[in-house]
Amino acid sequence: MPRRSQGPRLYLDPRRKQWVIRDGEAFIRTGCPTGDNESAEKQLADYIASKYKPKASPAPLIDDVLIYYAASHLPDTAAKAKAAHNISNLSKFWSGKKSDQVNADNCKAYAKDRPKAAARRDLEVLRAALLYWNKNKMALNRVPVVVLPEKSGPRERWLTREEAKRLRLAAMRQPHVYRFVMLGLKTGSRSEVMLTLKWSQIDLEHGVMTRKAEGTIERANKKKPPVRLGRSFVRLLRRWKRQDDKAGIEYVVHYHGERIEKLRRSWATVRSDAKLGPDVTPHTLRHTRATWLMQAGIDPWEAAGSLGMSLRVLETVYGKHSPDYQANAAEV
Repeated sequence: MPRRSQGPRLYLDPRRKQWVIRDGEAFIRTGCPTGDNESAEKQLADYIASKYKPKASPAPLIDDVLIYYAASHLPDTAAKAKAAHNISNLSKFWSGKKSDQVNADNCKAYAKDRPKAAARRDLEVLRAALLYWNKNKMALNRVPVVVLPEKSGPRERWLTREEAKRLRLAAMRQPHVYRFVMLGLKTGSRSEVMLTLKWSQIDLEHGVMTRKAEGTIERANKKKPPVRLGRSFVRLLRRWKRQDDKAGIEYVVHYHGERIEKLRRSWATVRSDAKLGPDVTPHTLRHTRATWLMQAGIDPWEAAGSLGMSLRVLETVYGKHSPDYQANAAEV
């Protein structure tokens, strides 16, 4: 019995280290290198939109629903690339199924083998696509209820000063991890910002780091404002830059001059050497910076701006760490 097609999706060519669109037996090269996921996912969305013309139906195939959503709605949104990634994930399970097969059992089966947060994001896109079809293409016989996994609470693991010291000392054996750790603790930037950061984005004379690289898109929920750097950290950055200038290296965090896509084994090794558990992830550095700023009594508006975080999120997740937290209420 032939294997069912999984629909158009991205595939990483291990030999060329480039993303390819795989559609059945067809392979369409994107020209995008390993780290350029965003461009590859945009090309996938464009490919899906250009190839398929779904016919109106009150009980359409999920493939057609997703394709119509990608072609008609996504091109006008800032989340085009991310939604294309979600659609690629959804296609592997829902391909061949119809809209009336979207039920609690199938939604749970889809989410069973995926991280809860990732499954929830995918299924939110499925729900949006079904509603978009129902409103703009043809009314469905039955608008299915997409059952989502429970929303995960905010991850709040942060490092104490002693834990951070252990992590720094352990990371010194691996210079690329050490740079990543220091950038995280001193700026609270997201991992993708630090791993793509170029020396051209740092103004050492004025002590300002530009998080948003030239030509990249800034999403509404992931702002990348500039961040002011402390004097002691600027001195450290100057030393790193002198080392890199001799070798013509453009990335601040690099491995022998090459850009790093993700920290995996090296992070796990450093974490283990620092005697920290698996709950300490690269994103913990951002939580740590936010927590330390609140513990130091920094004005929340200034802290939020420094982190590139909304004031609402900062106060909701980290407000309890402020020394003034509920101070007035406690005295009533």
